[in-house]
Amino acid sequence: MILPILTALAEPTRLSAMSIIWDGGEHCVCELMALLDASQSRMSRHMQTLKQAGLIVDRRDAQWVRYRVNPDLPAEIRDVVAAVMAAAPKEQRSAA
Repeated sequence: MILPILTALAEPTRLSAMSIIWDGGEHCVCELMALLDASQSRMSRHMQTLKQAGLIVDRRDAQWVRYRVNPDLPAEIRDVVAAVMAAAPKEQRSAA
């Protein structure tokens, strides 16, 4: 169960996106695209990987999609992700 999560977080853009989302808020894909200098298609692929790993959930808002941390993320997984966020290089912990 932990391997897909660590694999998802191993890619720098996904780690940066997760760092932004990790603040507990809801973030539009347009915001993530701007902060991470990524195209819409590239950002969508990365977000799909994080979603498939169970780390995030999404909500459609007109033409945009908003992402947030999965509220049903088990505590032990949340602890692992928090440790990864704390250990990530500063430039990947917060692109904001």
